[in-house]
Amino acid sequence: MRTLHYGMNVTLDGYIAAPGGDIGWSAPSDELFRWWLDEELAISAFLYGRTLWEEMNSFWPTGDQQPGATPAQVEFARNWRDTPKVVFSSTLEAVDGNARLVSGDAVEEITRLKAEDGGPMRVAGATLARAAMRAGLVDEYAVITHPVLVGGGTPFFAALDSWVNLDLVETRTFPGGVVLTRYATRR
Repeated sequence: MRTLHYGMNVTLDGYIAAPGGDIGWSAPSDELFRWWLDEELAISAFLYGRTLWEEMNSFWPTGDQQPGATPAQVEFARNWRDTPKVVFSSTLEAVDGNARLVSGDAVEEITRLKAEDGGPMRVAGATLARAAMRAGLVDEYAVITHPVLVGGGTPFFAALDSWVNLDLVETRTFPGGVVLTRYATRR
């Protein structure tokens, strides 16, 4: 059975984006970018909602060809292109690259994917992650907290029907006061 991971950069007040979708507060240090790269290298499939898919797909297919791309950015772009992706959307008609589109029930498809053999998957995108959280499908949370308060926007966590007990499995600090806390869902 595969595991499902959910992790994003988060403000101290719990948002992954400020009002209007602004994520300018989340520029990673080189050390944090490298940590994200190492995380992504261990993932066997990315599960995207439409919004984050469109953002990622607008840059990373050619991210390794951008002027001034660092070695880590080149490696990230290549890994992103090579890793299979599932995009969940009821409005898109097609996706490109190493991706396939699912327009049906996201929870049903994620449950099916988790039951397969294979490596860990990462859910990305607030709306899709909320559906996976509410269905109890997330096995691991990585909260990368940045020392900024934005007062509103897109929250990291969803409203849940019941408690989810977690076990702390890792903490780490990064330059600029950024703190990682990683939790496993207690089953």
